[in-house]
Amino acid sequence: MKKGSYCLLLRAEEDKTVRIGALGEMYFPAGYYIYTGSALGSGGLSRVSRHIRFFRERYRKPKWHIDYLMEEAVLVKTFCAETEERLECRLASALGGACVARFGCSDCSCKSHLFYRVDNPEEEIRGVFRGLGFSAGEHAV
Repeated sequence: MKKGSYCLLLRAEEDKTVRIGALGEMYFPAGYYIYTGSALGSGGLSRVSRHIRFFRERYRKPKWHIDYLMEEAVLVKTFCAETEERLECRLASALGGACVARFGCSDCSCKSHLFYRVDNPEEEIRGVFRGLGFSAGEHAV
């Protein structure tokens, strides 16, 4: 199974307050959200397929922080890089900027793994992957 790291690009079409599991109620203004994740476990990059399936089918209760947001936002596109190294924190650091504190990073020391942009950040995401020396495969959802 191929392993790697990824970014999910979501769009919130209107301002919303969403309960994010143990993080509680959080306010999300309309705009774009970039979530960084890793897929280094036994399932590898099939984790991205599970995110897509959850978004499309809502086949189970939300489990991860990103699941709660995907119930209220549109999953636009995925960006994946095949690698054995833990790239998600480097992606998060390179993206920087406006973020949702403590989102998706309970297993590391990052400030966040979810970043906010007013405008579509697809080119920015591609540039971040390139800057880290990786080519990202893209999939529109």
